[in-house]
Amino acid sequence: MAVAVRGSRGGGGGGGGFCLGGFSLRSFFSFRIFVSAMFSLLFIATLSVVLTNPSASDHNSGLPTTGNAYVHRTFLALNSDPLKTRLDLIYKQASDHITLVNAYATYARKLKLEISRQLAMFNDLAQNFTDLQIKPPSRASLFESDGPVDEEVLKQFEKEVKDKVKTARLMIAEAKENYDNQLKIQKLQDTIFAVNELLIKAKKNGAFASYIAAKSIPKSLHCLAMRLVEERVSHPENYTDDEEPKPEFEDPSLYHYAIFSDNVIAVSVVVRSVVKNAQEPWKHVFHVVTDRMNLEAMKVWFKMRPVEGGAHLEMKAVEDFTFLNIICASIEAIGVSKVAEKDLTRLWKIDLDGKVNGAVETCFGSFHRYAQYLNFSHPRIMEKFNPKACAWAYGMNIFDLDSWRHEKCTEQYHHWQNLNADDTLWRSGTLPPGLITFYSTTKSLDKSWHVLGLGYNPSISMDEINNAAVIHYNGNMKPWLDIALNQYKNLWTKYVDNDMEFVQMCNFGL
Repeated sequence: MAVAVRGSRGGGGGGGGFCLGGFSLRSFFSFRIFVSAMFSLLFIATLSVVLTNPSASDHNSGLPTTGNAYVHRTFLALNSDPLKTRLDLIYKQASDHITLVNAYATYARKLKLEISRQLAMFNDLAQNFTDLQIKPPSRASLFESDGPVDEEVLKQFEKEVKDKVKTARLMIAEAKENYDNQLKIQKLQDTIFAVNELLIKAKKNGAFASYIAAKSIPKSLHCLAMRLVEERVSHPENYTDDEEPKPEFEDPSLYHYAIFSDNVIAVSVVVRSVVKNAQEPWKHVFHVVTDRMNLEAMKVWFKMRPVEGGAHLEMKAVEDFTFLNIICASIEAIGVSKVAEKDLTRLWKIDLDGKVNGAVETCFGSFHRYAQYLNFSHPRIMEKFNPKACAWAYGMNIFDLDSWRHEKCTEQYHHWQNLNADDTLWRSGTLPPGLITFYSTTKSLDKSWHVLGLGYNPSISMDEINNAAVIHYNGNMKPWLDIALNQYKNLWTKYVDNDMEFVQMCNFGL
């Protein structure tokens, strides 16, 4: 195309004609203004079409995302109802919680009867969510209407949904630990640990209380000792000390018992039980060793209630303990928490095979071995003894005093006691030095000779007790205490001298 232009006034040879090869600067700007005007008209025409299209809002979900369609969708968003967006968010929140509640209800259904209440609650809550959507006001105004959303109905619907959501969250938080296995395991472990701590504490408190009860002097025992001493002071003429020792006290052909105690009534029970079960009670000699505080009470008791059957009884204070050096046959040592159930003379017929001590062994498995009583980290103990050696029971022992002297047991006993002055060889107690002194010189007796545990074990069978020669109330539940095991108590009380006036006065309650 050619565009006519006016020539310059100074025209000469460069006068009128066409400018070939381009426009002048002024023509260039005119062309740009023309193009801009055309594009503006096109944009305005397109915009008017979009804004006047009545069906655009009904098909926005299917609009593409490029070109004019993008512009179309942008303007639709500007014209949409904000209440519908709010309704969609509320509906989605309700649907999510319905799904969650149904999931917990399904799990609760698997657990069956154990959580039937929770199952019913979950089912009711899920139904409540569904009912909110199908209520006539909500359904008609919010879900079935093509018109604008009623804001009042929406607010009511939102409030009800939020209430149900809050309830659902509380129920789920409460029930979560029941359905989360890890939480259940952790909670169970915590419970077991807490209960175990309480059990350990209760056992310690019970053991301590039992120890206090066992080591304390009951009022009845204290009363009895005081009554006996009062009797001694009130009637000194009846209790002279000028009696000569009986020859039976040193007769090796008789059956000698050594009894060590400060408990008057317990000593009388031991003596009575041995005598009543003996076929020849006059051949039995009892050597009672006590402390000086209770010596006079012991003498008064056996002066008022002499030993039956012609048996013989000698009493000495522990400071005067010398008779073991002059008796040349055998002697049986008995503690006072025992009762003889059979004639014990058969003990003297047992061949000890040159051993010093005859006793019932108490070990089983790894229990009651020397390692439990002695300190095997000490070189002296490690060198002399076997940690797996079986321990035996004190309380009913038979000693061959000839072998005793031959093995120099008294010297051995004092030697080890001196070595343990700092308590590094064994802890306190009477059994450890005995285990050391009679190590390798003890003969094991049949267990029926000495049945133990009546002071702590309620499971000992009556058949075992009936077959026993001696029963032993070792443990804290001594038969003269209120904490004694009732099923065994009568085996001891039947030998108590209830006709003794001071026993009745001191209210033993036996």
